[in-house]
Amino acid sequence: MLNLIMMMRCRMLLVYFLLWVIFNGSFTLEICVFGLVIAGVLLGFSCRFMDYSLAKERKIYRHIFGFCGYCVLLVKEIVKANFGAMHLILTQREEIEPVLVTFHSDLKTQVGKVLLANAITLTPGTITVTLEDSEYRVHCLDRDLAEGLNESEFARYIRKLEE
Repeated sequence: MLNLIMMMRCRMLLVYFLLWVIFNGSFTLEICVFGLVIAGVLLGFSCRFMDYSLAKERKIYRHIFGFCGYCVLLVKEIVKANFGAMHLILTQREEIEPVLVTFHSDLKTQVGKVLLANAITLTPGTITVTLEDSEYRVHCLDRDLAEGLNESEFARYIRKLEE
């Protein structure tokens, strides 16, 4: 186990060092030595104050593919909502009915709740006004856009990621 922890920290040290070299744009002995010192300081800071641990890194790697799927879903829903908002504007209906909707979500983690709030805000026609505990207040451009916000594809996908 100790060997695995050392391997993970060496990998993080290497990432910090490579970022240093890339951002400098050249590779000399001075930059290399100074980069190793800076990378070591950053690694120590990350382990001490930013609560970096092997378990958290493994958890991130386990959820990376799910997050990529979430990003694909987000882009798909943004494109779909763009066409819906364009249709709403271009059809020249008599009246657009803006509405303020409040709903509760059963998402457990703070990250999941924020992901849902940001997904709602990023899709055209809806804006998350407030998020308090598990209560969302969302402004929708039209009443039709407000339907199914509490059980959207976003909420189902984020719930799956939380498990």
